[in-house]
Amino acid sequence: MSLSASTCRLVTLGCKVNQYETQLVKEGLERHGWREAAEAEPAALCVVNTCTVTAEADSKARQVIRQLAKANPGCATIVFGCYATRAADELAQLPGVVEVVADARELPDVLQRFGVHDWPGGISRFDGHRRAFVKVQDGCLLNCTYCIIPSVRPGLRSRQPADILAEIGRLVSNGYREIVLTGIHLGHFGVESTRGRLGVPPYRLWHLLREIDRLPGDFRVRLSSLEAAEVGDDFLEVVGECQRIVPHFHLCLQSGSDRVLSHMKRRYRSGRFLEQVRKIGQRLHKPALSTDVIVGFPGETEEDFEETLRVCETAGFLKIHAFPFSRRRGTPAYDFPDQVAPEVKQRRMQTLRELEARLQARYHSQLVGERLQVLVEARPAQTSGHVTGTACRYVSAEFPGGLSLLGQLCDVTVTEVRDGVVLAKQTESHP
Repeated sequence: MSLSASTCRLVTLGCKVNQYETQLVKEGLERHGWREAAEAEPAALCVVNTCTVTAEADSKARQVIRQLAKANPGCATIVFGCYATRAADELAQLPGVVEVVADARELPDVLQRFGVHDWPGGISRFDGHRRAFVKVQDGCLLNCTYCIIPSVRPGLRSRQPADILAEIGRLVSNGYREIVLTGIHLGHFGVESTRGRLGVPPYRLWHLLREIDRLPGDFRVRLSSLEAAEVGDDFLEVVGECQRIVPHFHLCLQSGSDRVLSHMKRRYRSGRFLEQVRKIGQRLHKPALSTDVIVGFPGETEEDFEETLRVCETAGFLKIHAFPFSRRRGTPAYDFPDQVAPEVKQRRMQTLRELEARLQARYHSQLVGERLQVLVEARPAQTSGHVTGTACRYVSAEFPGGLSLLGQLCDVTVTEVRDGVVLAKQTESHP
């Protein structure tokens, strides 16, 4: 099927990697005359980037595709992403679907049929965001018993450093002041380049960070999720030397119980996780830590959950992204015995949220008098003459300022914490 360039609509479901990939598709379409349809304007082409991490994500994707067909009669819908890889035939039966791209690497070839002959090597902007995500790696080799992603994004594929550096340079030139490096397994960036190849010098994530740190421009770098096992001495040495990397790390815990971690087939135990947290604290000044926790994994007892609470408190997380365990067909944990009752999951979720609130308040109080670098993102609705943004340590900060500061990096000093909000004043420089 071939369509002349016209209106298109793009929908992204899922993670930061998916958001990046949709932006790449959008810029490819725009190069060849396509434009996004206005809110009430019908689209000739719809592109849906799917997620399949849970059954609910699959359901959402099917719902979106049906809604697009109804709102855009006669449109051609292309579906790609993780759900498309897992169940292409299932998606192909939905209304309006003309192509299901099971392997995202084939997307440029598919879009050639829609006039896209010059595929971009990277993005130049990140629409709808003050921060720009940059995908540096794809694929996962782990076999966690709850996760479907390694089966839909198998193997490891890292982008060439020169392409990444050029892309970051474009984004900074176009006004983006925070770059978020992301991947399906970010900590495995570069691993495949040396696996089984004697004499090949390694080029890992910390080597890339060192090169990014040398790029010109006014910007900072944040990392998306990391495994604690990958925050080794080489990594921490480079992080401590680099000026652009913010002191915030998202370390995936999933559970604080060694018994549950074993059933999950995670590569660490709670003691090692906390040891890595301790090393980060030794290397950096008051680092902010966030994490993911799965609540109610099959067989999780009250004692197991108490261990999770203990580890979270010891680590002192600023944010805890908690998820009730959701059975995912196709994963080993789907058939595990001793599934935890929904009401027990909800009770434990509430307990974890209460702990998160206490830990967040404790961390906020430690920042009074500290200097932070804030990316200004919005003007508060209720405070005239103030702006808000995300600080280097991943807290929201509010301080006096005008609209001219939007999208800029500002140095501030924290003056107080009020009702869970970090209040600050601008300072002349950031040490």
